[in-house]
Amino acid sequence: MPATSLLGPSLGLSAILFSLGVAGVLLRRNAIVLFMCIELMLNAVNLSFIALAQLHGSGGQIIVLFVMTVAAAEAAVGLAIILAIFRLKQSVDLKQLNLLQG
Repeated sequence: MPATSLLGPSLGLSAILFSLGVAGVLLRRNAIVLFMCIELMLNAVNLSFIALAQLHGSGGQIIVLFVMTVAAAEAAVGLAIILAIFRLKQSVDLKQLNLLQG
């Protein structure tokens, strides 16, 4: 099969996954679920880069390595922040979080 015939379903799946991540970020208030939805959005972007790499060569694969590096850093920092909030408040519910209010 040519690369262009595989490009459509992969980008469609990527768009669906990204939309689910956005909906989760906008509708949920639990910090862990919010964190997982952001990860879902990053993985959807990775999937679209891989699909575009089939069409344009290795440029998309190099970008995927950068996105994976950013995702790993975001996971480490985000998890550390969530753990610090849980130790302080004994909850990860964002409605109860008022640490930045003066």
